[in-house]
Amino acid sequence: MESTALLAKERTIARPGFNRWLVPPAALAIHLCIGMAYGFSVFWKPLGQALLDADGKPLAACAANATTLSAKLAGTWRALFATDCNWTQFDLGWMYTLFFVVLGCAAAVWGGWLERAGPRKAGVVSATCWCGGLLISALGVAWHQLWMLWLGSGVIGGVGLGLGYISPVSTLIKWFPDRRGMATGMAIMGFGGGAMIGSPLAALLMARFATANDPGVWQTFLVLAAIYAVFMFAGAFSYRVPATGWLPPGWTPPAQASTASMVATRHVHLRTAHRTPQFWLLWLVLCMNVSAGIGIIGAASPMLQETFGGALIDQPAIGFAELRADPAGLAGAVAVGAGFVGLISLFNIGGRFVWASSSDRIGRKAVYAVFFLLGIAMYLLAAHAAASRSLVLFVACFCLIASMYGGGFATIPAYLADLFGTQFVGAIHGRLLTAWSTAGILGPMLVNYLHDVRLASGVPYAAVYSPIFHALAGMLVIGLLANLLVRPVAPRHFMSDTELAEEKRLAHEKSLTTAVTEAATGSPPAASAVRVALAWLAVGLPLAYGVWITLQKSAVLFR
Repeated sequence: MESTALLAKERTIARPGFNRWLVPPAALAIHLCIGMAYGFSVFWKPLGQALLDADGKPLAACAANATTLSAKLAGTWRALFATDCNWTQFDLGWMYTLFFVVLGCAAAVWGGWLERAGPRKAGVVSATCWCGGLLISALGVAWHQLWMLWLGSGVIGGVGLGLGYISPVSTLIKWFPDRRGMATGMAIMGFGGGAMIGSPLAALLMARFATANDPGVWQTFLVLAAIYAVFMFAGAFSYRVPATGWLPPGWTPPAQASTASMVATRHVHLRTAHRTPQFWLLWLVLCMNVSAGIGIIGAASPMLQETFGGALIDQPAIGFAELRADPAGLAGAVAVGAGFVGLISLFNIGGRFVWASSSDRIGRKAVYAVFFLLGIAMYLLAAHAAASRSLVLFVACFCLIASMYGGGFATIPAYLADLFGTQFVGAIHGRLLTAWSTAGILGPMLVNYLHDVRLASGVPYAAVYSPIFHALAGMLVIGLLANLLVRPVAPRHFMSDTELAEEKRLAHEKSLTTAVTEAATGSPPAASAVRVALAWLAVGLPLAYGVWITLQKSAVLFR
């Protein structure tokens, strides 16, 4: 019996006449909101000085005198519940780890449910978790309870991140079988762009709500939760899935699987995918690509300052050690570093669309080969640029690296659909995102460990990063070898027609014939160009705002 519940998947099956270009804005509406996870560092400084003494000065941190890892961890444990000391960046930074570890775990655990429940229900759950997590975090800030921030935004919000991230993948790939890479690239670039919008907006809100005794963070969380709820619920209820058998007008699918492009025409079940070597090879491909990028991107600003020192403020003879003693000079270098971070963000976002779209023409395996070969060359060239003090070359290298970091995220869903078919691609993608969770620990740990060890051994700031670049290039070599080993999935792993029909029934799918028959009894939905334009404006204007703000910050690099 067909369900008529508002969130039922049957209610999301599109009637004839629906314009598929309405689906990417719905996905972007969700991804632009949850992408604020990348921008949470904007809250670290205000939260670290939230508690003031009688003279209006910030209280000491809970781990103010900690110099060892064990002491820092002990201080963090106290900070979770204490109300008489401030939080450190180390305490707050664990939210980043929770974001991406929980994201990967949630996507892996509930990916199969999502395929049967549909993108609308998954989007609503995502919005509830992400916005509800912000509300819990607001209470945590107001009551100065760090555990509430970890639980609210980190854990509950992390579940929202995972479901929101994968909710449009399967749907977009089915709407755009002719442009799989482009479709997923459009949506996933929103996740990279969320911080570009959310960070400056959060800064404006904190400035509006701040008082002499309150940094305005909890009020900002409340406003962001309200804004994100509007966009995320609108996106979730705008999702539509195509009827089984729908094809873009004028497009003919390949008659059989192509060995050259490795595009499968049959489907692998979720319970079988992780038993294939292709799944684990792609897991390693994604893990190495992300590990080699996330650690260095997370350290982009201090890396630029330490490597070039006074050259950032037109004083090339001054190293970073001397620059630290000059507050005005250091402030100028920090501004340049912030511009570098902004420029990397733009290339990260642009790469998600450009590289994923390119994969529609040259193939996913070829694009990843470019990522790894060009990435290795860029890291080696960056080491040379650091040694020769070539700022322009150094910046150019990392802009390309950032574009391929983002491109890897956007291309992997289409790669999975090519190999495993589209029936369970969202759920398989969810399980593969555990590679992201792993990389979120591995990459930063490697970069930060090598950085601290080399500084402790007396290596000058300008020479700290070159061996780190070589180590990251080594990671890309591993990814390159894994990608070269990818082959088409063996025929024995694909479902039979009977098994596929049963899965479609369990997923509440309708055939195209049924959808057309039902549409004949009612009016098909309007799909005017005006409606499409309004949908794109709703997500395009905030994204343009974020790009404009980022370009302004990046301009300092070219003064």
